[in-house]
Amino acid sequence: MRLKDKTAIVTGGASGFGAGIVETFLAEGARVMIADINGEAARDMAERHGALAQTVDVSDSASMGALSDAAMDAWGRIDIMVNNAGITHLPKPMEEVEEAEFDRVMAVNVKSVYLSARHIVPKMKAAGQGVFLNMASTAGVSPRPNLNWYNASKGWVITATRAMAVELAPFGIRVNALNPVAGETPLLKSFMGEDTPEMRAKFLSTIPLGRFSRPEDLGHAAAFLCSDEASMITGVAMEVDGGRCI
Repeated sequence: MRLKDKTAIVTGGASGFGAGIVETFLAEGARVMIADINGEAARDMAERHGALAQTVDVSDSASMGALSDAAMDAWGRIDIMVNNAGITHLPKPMEEVEEAEFDRVMAVNVKSVYLSARHIVPKMKAAGQGVFLNMASTAGVSPRPNLNWYNASKGWVITATRAMAVELAPFGIRVNALNPVAGETPLLKSFMGEDTPEMRAKFLSTIPLGRFSRPEDLGHAAAFLCSDEASMITGVAMEVDGGRCI
């Protein structure tokens, strides 16, 4: 029960890595708000697990403000903010990515972190404590060709995590990130372009441990970084990648 009585928001929490984080947090004793643009999926998962649900567009300031307010109304504080929601563009040469695709990737992967800070940092400062966990990627460390703007967005998340950690440390707020390799999530097909045995084999050949990241892998890593066991860890981008970045 490493997170007993902690309160946590997990964006993109209704599927993929986010669902793995939600389930692990609940098992570790946290009270969790599942925040997802798919409000129906968030509500269904919340009902199954005894959590709270909130429909949110992480790229919209008003929606993120409503998420923050809902958590404060429910709990009176926000101990943990997990910025997990993310998207990618389909694999293609960088110059062929449409401007609308680029804008959407930046809005969901980059602006969302800014908006969560805008709305939640003041509340954590007032409490004198808190933890942010941002979902980055091995793509921000060892970029894959034809995912250029996704790679760049995740590199931004890593730098933002370190910058946030330095600035917020005096206020008792820790900030870390996770760098998963491609996993069994709804985004896997988008990363690969097509989900075929041949394409999976090609991806797996770059991962020394020989498998994709699983939601529970990210859940266990997130639970550690957000727990008091990691009270001396901030500004870290932890690779959960089976050796991909070695």
